[in-house]
Amino acid sequence: MREYIFYFLAFVSIISALMVVFSKNPIHSVLYLVICFFSIAGHYLILNAEFLAVVHVIIYAGAIMVLFLFVIMLLNLNKESEPHKPAIIKFASVISGSLLVLVLVAALLKSENLNLPASTHPSMHSIGMVKDLGKSLFTDYLLPFEISSVLFLSAMVGVVLISKKEA
Repeated sequence: MREYIFYFLAFVSIISALMVVFSKNPIHSVLYLVICFFSIAGHYLILNAEFLAVVHVIIYAGAIMVLFLFVIMLLNLNKESEPHKPAIIKFASVISGSLLVLVLVAALLKSENLNLPASTHPSMHSIGMVKDLGKSLFTDYLLPFEISSVLFLSAMVGVVLISKKEA
């Protein structure tokens, strides 16, 4: 049963991602991207990563997509006001995209399949659980976690200082 759900969600993800790219209307592209994000959250649920699925929906489908939608509405993108790109730029973008796909395919072909012994695999019931995530975060990764919190704090202070008007 999980296989059929996986294939359905994969089909929805691929179709909605293609519709993001090929849709003429930017608002429709954002809505297709939201559908793609929800289908990816469904994949997380299949992998028993409930916390990751909820965070994915809240952060990406909620906050970031609302910001994208506001920016698109504020820009008021019209075909008449859109500057047309020269052919050389379109050609360069096709070449660079093709090179990126080539590098990704080469990396996938050269990657090794990791066959770890069964004793090193965590049980399927413990993957993605908040308790195990918190335990790992505050034991194995405590220093990087604290460093990133100090970095975020300094970034917030910097934003407040930059946005503060001179009196």
